[in-house]
Amino acid sequence: MDIHEYQAKEILSGFGVPIPRGGLAYSPEQAAYRAREIGGNQWVVKAQVHTGGRGKAGGVKLCNDEHEVLDAANELFGKRLVTHQTGPDGKVVYRIYIEGTVPIEHELYLGLVLDRKSERVMVVASGAGGMEIEDIAANEPDTIIRSVVEPAVGMQAFQAREIAFGLGIEPAQVQQMAEIIMGCYRAFRDLDATMVEVNPLVITTEGSVVALDAKMTFDDNAMFRRPNISELRDKSQEDPRESQAADRGLSYVGLKGKIGCIVNGAGLAMATMDMIKQAGGEPANFLDIGGGATPERVAKAFRLVLSDDNVEAILVNIFAGINRCDWVAEGVIKALEEHPVNVPLVVRLAGTNVEEGRKILAQSGLPIIRATTLSEAAERVVAAWQNDLKHNVKLVDTK
Repeated sequence: MDIHEYQAKEILSGFGVPIPRGGLAYSPEQAAYRAREIGGNQWVVKAQVHTGGRGKAGGVKLCNDEHEVLDAANELFGKRLVTHQTGPDGKVVYRIYIEGTVPIEHELYLGLVLDRKSERVMVVASGAGGMEIEDIAANEPDTIIRSVVEPAVGMQAFQAREIAFGLGIEPAQVQQMAEIIMGCYRAFRDLDATMVEVNPLVITTEGSVVALDAKMTFDDNAMFRRPNISELRDKSQEDPRESQAADRGLSYVGLKGKIGCIVNGAGLAMATMDMIKQAGGEPANFLDIGGGATPERVAKAFRLVLSDDNVEAILVNIFAGINRCDWVAEGVIKALEEHPVNVPLVVRLAGTNVEEGRKILAQSGLPIIRATTLSEAAERVVAAWQNDLKHNVKLVDTK
């Protein structure tokens, strides 16, 4: 789960990380009021969207008076911000953050991530801030410092000081930097985060160290015990299909293809998508309905997949281990009775009670194409989709 910059800054500030004074606005008039409230003679107006690269896309504007703040906010509200991370669809701006400017002497980079290879929290820092970490790695790899946190003892003060010294900053700023690193680590650890990034982390002309931008990502599976963090979720920044799936306990990722997938198990779902591509099709989604593929969950999955207007065929691929194929077959029939499908449907069942499940499908009288193996199912759903597509093209041509 991602959160906005202003939310991440508020969290980090509670762990001792210095941030500039700022305020949130939901209208241009409120933005101008926030600027007066903050004080000073220069402000930064920032679009609050879940993506990086906002500055290059016109989502960050420097303003020298309240009228410029009003105009900048008026331009940003409702704008669809397209960055290299959002793709062509972009993200719509519904909130902006007004912040007082800070006199910058030097920019740094600081990030904490969950390194799944080492199964440890890794701290990544660089003296070349203001760029994406990928750009830093490509252009200035020698500046990157990596430090792995031992989970048995956590981040130690000496470790934070080593990172600070490695950044080549002035001795007077080392203690400030170490405290910021420790604060970011505590926020990461205590709130079940998977990523904390401060970029840029700046040294001001007065010698202070301040977080000018911040991002945080959290483990979805831990949100049941972090209700205060879960409340920060902004569904307007998410794919509506993915939000709908998450609310129903399903794992869903929307893709650009035409063949919808309903599968139990993440590994099997990945294999199913690979087989569809190998057969000449493109998957419309990744959908894992989980181990408890009850009739109700299968019916929910059908409704979710059919809510995507791009879906022109559906492949159901279930391997019943702790489940039963007859339950899954009942779920498929229930879903089709409640919401008739007007696209080709291929169902492949394997595992516990597979014969009973196949018998239920065969006796249903519904237009279900059955398959026994994954490769056969993929080939049949692609062939059915292509035939249906040709049929529809002919109908259009005759009109």
